[in-house]
Amino acid sequence: MTTIAITGATGQLGRLAIAALVARGETPIALARSPEKAADLGTEVRAFDYAAPDAAALAGVDVLVLISSSDFTDRAGQHANVIAAAVAAGVGRVVYTSILKGDASPMLLAQDHIATEAALKASGLSYTLLRNGWYLENLTGSLGAALAHGAVIGSAEGGLFSAAARVDFAEAIAVTAATPGHDNAVYELAGDSAFTMADFAAELGRQTGKAMRYDSLPEATYAGILTGFGLPEGFARILADSDAKAAKGALHDDSRTLSRLIGRPTTPMAEAIAQALATL
Repeated sequence: MTTIAITGATGQLGRLAIAALVARGETPIALARSPEKAADLGTEVRAFDYAAPDAAALAGVDVLVLISSSDFTDRAGQHANVIAAAVAAGVGRVVYTSILKGDASPMLLAQDHIATEAALKASGLSYTLLRNGWYLENLTGSLGAALAHGAVIGSAEGGLFSAAARVDFAEAIAVTAATPGHDNAVYELAGDSAFTMADFAAELGRQTGKAMRYDSLPEATYAGILTGFGLPEGFARILADSDAKAAKGALHDDSRTLSRLIGRPTTPMAEAIAQALATL
């Protein structure tokens, strides 16, 4: 059996990927900076830090799933550290969660991913690039504030979002990590049905019975509002830039590669809204 290890195993995507692999009968190794936080995963846990990864933690690993770091100060550097550790440990293949369109993406958020993809290709390792589109959870995470103000806000104008749920992307991780035929493959992964943020606001209104609208703001204005919500200035700027680039098509993909990989339709936007509303 192939030995699979997953970095960032205690994160939102990591936990879902572990569960998806276990559901397939795999016994993945959870790699976590704080192993105690992974005790509930029900699988082997090894200490692993993106900033100073120990190659010994990757001993015996055939496939390493590198879930992109959530630290935006030196994400590309952390990923390079992990790739070097994988080379030193003799890992066979790295599955990396990149960004939709990869080196063709104009988004600020893409820069670390572009650097990581290049580092993987230069490493000599076999790789699988999962170019993940936008998570529906990125949009449903602020429903409470939207309902309180009667508006969804952003800078996406009429841009199309081909978003999918984290569980969909997690299943793609499980499929490509646990099955053969994905060496040096690049997959553009996105939701089956694209929508605008006006569509999103209208669906939110339909499900709640409240009048909802989408206010598309200038990028700088939106970044300032996000900063006012308490987000770090740099991260707020990245999110506002992502919205502005979405207005120009950066987060739209109609290939349906994700649903083909996982063997089912991706999670609809309306279903994601319903799930999020149930938790409010």
